[in-house]
Amino acid sequence: MLLGLVDQSGVHVGPYAKTVEKTHPWWRVMCLTGVDYFSTLGYQPAIAALAAGLLSPIATVVLVVLTLAGVLPVYRRVAEESSHGSGSIHMLERLLPWWSGKLFVLVLLGFAATDFIITITLSAADAAAHAVENPFVPSWLHGNELLVTLVLVALLGVVFLRGFKEAIGIAVVLVVTYLALNLIVVIVAAAHVAGHMAVITDWWGALTAQHGNPLIMVGIALLVFPKLALGLSGFETGVAMMPQVTGRPDDTEENPAGRIHGTKRLLTTAAIIMSCFLIATSTVTTLLIPQKAFQAGGPANGRALAYLAHEYLGPAFGTVYDISTICILWFAGASAMAGLLNLVPRYLPRYGMAPQWTRAVRPLVLVFTGIAFLITIVFDANVDAQGGAYATGVLVLMTSAAVAVTLSARRKRQTWHAIGFAAISLILLYTTVVNVIERPDGVRIAGLFILGILTVSIISRVRRSFQLRATSVVLDANALDFVSQDAEEHAAIRIISHEPDGDSDDEYQKKSRAMRLYDHIPERSPIIFLEVHPADSSDFEEDLVVHGVARHGYRVLEVVSANVPNTIAAVLLEIRDQTGIVPEIYFQWTEGNPLSNMFRFLIVGVGEVGPVTREVLRTTERNPKRRPAVHVS
Repeated sequence: MLLGLVDQSGVHVGPYAKTVEKTHPWWRVMCLTGVDYFSTLGYQPAIAALAAGLLSPIATVVLVVLTLAGVLPVYRRVAEESSHGSGSIHMLERLLPWWSGKLFVLVLLGFAATDFIITITLSAADAAAHAVENPFVPSWLHGNELLVTLVLVALLGVVFLRGFKEAIGIAVVLVVTYLALNLIVVIVAAAHVAGHMAVITDWWGALTAQHGNPLIMVGIALLVFPKLALGLSGFETGVAMMPQVTGRPDDTEENPAGRIHGTKRLLTTAAIIMSCFLIATSTVTTLLIPQKAFQAGGPANGRALAYLAHEYLGPAFGTVYDISTICILWFAGASAMAGLLNLVPRYLPRYGMAPQWTRAVRPLVLVFTGIAFLITIVFDANVDAQGGAYATGVLVLMTSAAVAVTLSARRKRQTWHAIGFAAISLILLYTTVVNVIERPDGVRIAGLFILGILTVSIISRVRRSFQLRATSVVLDANALDFVSQDAEEHAAIRIISHEPDGDSDDEYQKKSRAMRLYDHIPERSPIIFLEVHPADSSDFEEDLVVHGVARHGYRVLEVVSANVPNTIAAVLLEIRDQTGIVPEIYFQWTEGNPLSNMFRFLIVGVGEVGPVTREVLRTTERNPKRRPAVHVS
């Protein structure tokens, strides 16, 4: 179950964060992201018709304009600034430091979990709808969509428990086949419309009777287009797959220009293809399918294009189309599961806000599969009911991406870019708010995820507070020389903990005399000062580098860290391992109330440094003879 729990370095995050050995041309990676993005054609036209009615084509055009003029530029910028696939969440983490950034990331993770989990359940539910409505399927499956959906979700979990290997080859076949079949359906449907122009006249007559003149139609379309937000999914996944894109030979880790260029082509091409299909499919389905067929229980509900495939190309082609749709929808769930397995280990364990086992794939698969089961049962595998929750997750992530690039442009003093991205952020924020007001299920589910993540995070952070947090400790040449000299010449290493609030000669003299007096350190015994310089206390894991410096005739070990007691313990254990001598460390008692010091330790990483250091050492090293000694006076 814990296979894969191997990379503990703070430099690498997530089970998929290792160097990708084999990369692929951008168009192949586009197919991998496309199983999520393009698969929405399986249900988007039906949801659009249900949400906008006869206005579906006009509302879809508004959606396409927002996609190409707003969302696409945002994610092209994200690709530039997050070239290792970390996405907009990591950008915000960098732009919003300390606890504010961490808490914001945790909230976004709640919405991201909503997006990915609902992708799994919604795609499986729509795949079940396509399977059950096929004329060759046994009649006893009708009414058992929930059971079929649960089987598909369980099958997805089994695949990831077995091990999800390279999927790009499968994705290419699925996407090419699915888009080709959709193109055939659209061409045949368009030919039928061309041969029966009366359907256009009837549609326009009904539309003008309902909404009056074209300006009113556009205004109403602007109001209802938030309900069509499912057609915006896939961009975050596209950025996350960046490490898979083949770059140029001269690419470097600091400037992978070729990878960035390929990812931009990926995002642009996918957006253009999807935009064309969205407009074409919403038009032909609105013109050729009666509105009542889109209602719950209707033959076109959640499967508008499949309805046309069976209606105009026969049951044999329709069955092939259904199989293709079921496969790509199921594989879209696989893409979402992979996204979850990459996202959670990337942040929560590194923040100290999840147990270490969450770095492993299989336990998380069981957790996410169980949650998907629960969501499927709650929504009774209903595609329409889950649309709001899915749209909420998608829109919040896109809004956060727009805010991230706005802040980035402002920080770089790119005024016009900042203004443009701010306008996009406001549009996406409006869309998100309207979607939440009209369909609050999404924010309720996201709220439950956020509450769960925050609860687990607080409990985990407290429980892990006495763990060693350093993923690596390196002593530079001077530091190693200091401790090695004492170990070889005196067979003892005595270290004095010193707060780095003053570095004058008088400061070191006073501290040295006081510690020798009250802790009975022999006058001839050499001492080394250890100073922990503060960093972002919200960080949990870190790679420590200890520098040895000579200051006013005293030897000083300096290290930058977010947490003082845990860092001192890690340095002491590293000194022991490097020299073979168990070191001793000397502290002064900390002034202040013990309860307030406890909260200072949990929040800002200081407090009762001496006793907490001793507790960290006791928890880590069970053998008292090998445990560094702690003196407090």
